[in-house]
Amino acid sequence: MLPLCYALFIELGACVEEREGSRVLVRLFGDRRVFHRPHPDPVTDKGALASIRKWFEDNGVKP
Repeated sequence: MLPLCYALFIELGACVEEREGSRVLVRLFGDRRVFHRPHPDPVTDKGALASIRKWFEDNGVKP
């Protein structure tokens, strides 16, 4: 996950935790989501970005 995604989660008040196996746990909106941190190339795929966008929209955050 790109640092920009981390920054956005933190700005919205999320708790972000590194987990094993390149996973990242994000606690936000009273919910928990697990995302995969891409490696070796640090590019978040469009499926993950679409998932994040839908999660935000479902919770009233306009992209």
